[in-house]
Amino acid sequence: MTSLILFNVLILSMIAVIAAIVLYFTAKKFQVENNPLVDEIAAMLPQANCGACGSAGCQNFAEKCAAATADDFAGLYCPVGGQKVMSKIAERLGYKAQEKERTCAVLHCNGTCQNAPDKVQYIGLKSCRLASRVFVGNTGCPNGCLRMGDCVRNCPFGAIELNKVTGLPQVNPDKCTSCGACVRICPRGLFEIRPMGKNGVRVYVACNNTQKGAQARKNCKAACIGCMKCSKICPDVKVENNLSHIPTTISAEEFGEQLAANCPTGAIIFTGKKNEQN
Repeated sequence: MTSLILFNVLILSMIAVIAAIVLYFTAKKFQVENNPLVDEIAAMLPQANCGACGSAGCQNFAEKCAAATADDFAGLYCPVGGQKVMSKIAERLGYKAQEKERTCAVLHCNGTCQNAPDKVQYIGLKSCRLASRVFVGNTGCPNGCLRMGDCVRNCPFGAIELNKVTGLPQVNPDKCTSCGACVRICPRGLFEIRPMGKNGVRVYVACNNTQKGAQARKNCKAACIGCMKCSKICPDVKVENNLSHIPTTISAEEFGEQLAANCPTGAIIFTGKKNEQN
């Protein structure tokens, strides 16, 4: 009996050794040699692997850069590494990096605890993605921030935190890399990556509510009511489905202060000299 067991162990061991030898030589035969240039470029990248560049991680982005022509390279950009990293890669490849305007995430909601007080109490897991499937929100706004911090927990750079006073997530422009993690995780699509603007001057609508004016204001004092005043100031402002949207092509320096001042609910945020805290 013992000899039979030893014989079976010996047979299995031999099979394992033969299989290992076959796998070794197969791997050697079909081994793909690494491109040293790809590894060199990858070492310059932040290794965030966030996918914001449209590639499947930093290694894949490095491969695209190494294989790119000058024209192809102009369309490649790493938001996390920014202009500094792209300039280093361009110098290594003998190309010229295109100048890109710095961007940052913004929240299209101003439903603070003050503007949109809680009307009901939610009891359940503190997850925006889970709550949004069964729950309209404490404030009653079907499009507003649920204030449960999925964006905070999923920001790989610690650029977002929940403001204890407003209850809303707050983006730190100095830490934000425009990786898009907040855009992808928010179940209500409240985040947008927008240009920082000259000297940080921006203008945007901090609302995503598509309800009609009266109902929107009932849920939130700062809701956009689709009054069209902004589009009369600047015809390029789009008002559709009871909601205003300010394209990034509109000059914040020229129209920002006026748009914010004439918004009757305060739904428009202007990050200019008179409103630097935003």
